[in-house]
Amino acid sequence: MWNDSKSIVLSRISVIAFMVLLVLAVIFAPWIVSMTFSYAVKPGWDKWFLVTIYTGCIPAAALLLSLYRLLRRIERGEVFIQKNVESLRHISWFCFAGAVISAVSALYYISWIMVAVAAAFVALIVRVVKNVFARAVSLQDDADFTI
Repeated sequence: MWNDSKSIVLSRISVIAFMVLLVLAVIFAPWIVSMTFSYAVKPGWDKWFLVTIYTGCIPAAALLLSLYRLLRRIERGEVFIQKNVESLRHISWFCFAGAVISAVSALYYISWIMVAVAAAFVALIVRVVKNVFARAVSLQDDADFTI
C-alpha cells in the first residue's frame, strides 16, 4: 500500500536521479551540444549553449541539494520548522536564478524563453508554498508557547 513514507523515499530517489543526470549533463554537455545543435544553430552559438548549461548547473545543483535536505527533515518528522521555510526560500531563488539565466540566453536562442517562463512559474509556486510553511511555523510556535 502506498503511504507518505514511500512517497518521501520516492521523492528522495528522484532527487538523487536528477543529481546524477545533472553530473552527466556537465560531463557530456560539449558532446550533447555538438551532436544536437551543430546543424540547427548559427556557427559559434554552440559555445553560448555551453555557457548557459554550465551557468545553469550551479543553481540547479544548489536547488537539488536544498530539496534533498528538505525531504530528509520531512522524513524525520521535522515539517513546520524554520529551516524548511529557509530551504523553500532558497529553492525559489534558485528557480528564479535559472529563469534569469534562461531569459538572458533567449537573447541568442529564443527557445530559452520557454525554460525561463517555466522556471519563473515554478519559483512562484515554491514561493507560495514557502509562505504557507512560514505561516504554519508561526502558528506552530504560537501553539507550542500556549499553556
